[in-house]
Amino acid sequence: MTGEPFGLYIHIPFCSRKCAYCDFYSVTADDTLMDIYLSALSEQLEQWSQRLNGRKACSLYLGGGTPILFGAERLCKLLKVCAKHFGLEQAEITLEANPNHTDYDTLLTLRGAGYNRISFGVQSAADEELRQLTRAHTAAQARDAILSAQRAGFENISADLMLAIPGQTQQSMQHSVRFLSQLNVTHISAYLLKIEEGTPFYERRDALKLPDEDDTAALYLGAVQVLKQAGYRQYEISNFAKEGYTCRHNLLYWDCREYLGLGPAAHSFIGSERFAYPRDLQAFLAGSKPEPMGGGGEFEEYAMLRLRLNEGLAFEQAHKRYAFDEQMLLKRAQPLRQYGLCVCDENGIRLTPNGFLVSNYCIGKILA
Repeated sequence: MTGEPFGLYIHIPFCSRKCAYCDFYSVTADDTLMDIYLSALSEQLEQWSQRLNGRKACSLYLGGGTPILFGAERLCKLLKVCAKHFGLEQAEITLEANPNHTDYDTLLTLRGAGYNRISFGVQSAADEELRQLTRAHTAAQARDAILSAQRAGFENISADLMLAIPGQTQQSMQHSVRFLSQLNVTHISAYLLKIEEGTPFYERRDALKLPDEDDTAALYLGAVQVLKQAGYRQYEISNFAKEGYTCRHNLLYWDCREYLGLGPAAHSFIGSERFAYPRDLQAFLAGSKPEPMGGGGEFEEYAMLRLRLNEGLAFEQAHKRYAFDEQMLLKRAQPLRQYGLCVCDENGIRLTPNGFLVSNYCIGKILA
């Protein structure tokens, strides 16, 4: 363990219902179950604080599920427990929320308690696309939720957008970006829809009117361009931010820094070891231990994660942590450079937007 501040992630696995494309672990719950879960999390936080010898966290991220369903009272109690055991002084504290489960009074309470960043699952500003995704909110509800968050004092507001939705066009994608930029959202995550095995979308994948590979690529590259024009700098394959609003918590992942994840399906990287809790709420409540996932933090993993970032693999920075043959990496990257998939020089290697589209292929070639 380095002793440096780390990231703290807590999975809140509760949803009112599951969207047809979603593969994240979630369950429905009542107040009694959520109270039990809060107690279990509090116990785990105390135990991990002792195991980590009082180390401090520089960020807290509550993901899900739909964390805001946990309720303002429980969320405030949970934040107090986290702060008691892990400090959180000057920390970025993020809560995920869905627009249809968000109201001004709840947001005001959460902001007053110390939550300083909120991430809304907007996905689209076109109601027909939201219906295709089986989302439970409308574009109007998304607008109201963002405005309510701003009135409650949230300055750091992120929104998820989905690309390659069935029926999506360049025009509707641009409309969604303009919708968010006009609301002064400070951060946008623009993800390509992925059809995950075991989801309703996977079962009826042949019937979905999905964009083909060329149209998917055009939607992604178009989004990169229109987001840039709207003042959002791309800093990772799927993430864009106004100046000063990159997600500090996610940057820990991409810089191969340590993080602790609590809750069913939550992953951790502590002390060069990776481990994860089973995707089973009852097992977590019964005191199950996280399962080892092997070692981590080697150069290949670091380079893979850094190449997801717009700034890429910077050699001088990487040499402070690892010994590696940069000339070999440059040699492997040259063919990709010729096809406009990366930029490489004596300072490092970084992928272009076209390279991000086929990032797995590019990274595999560079690190082969």
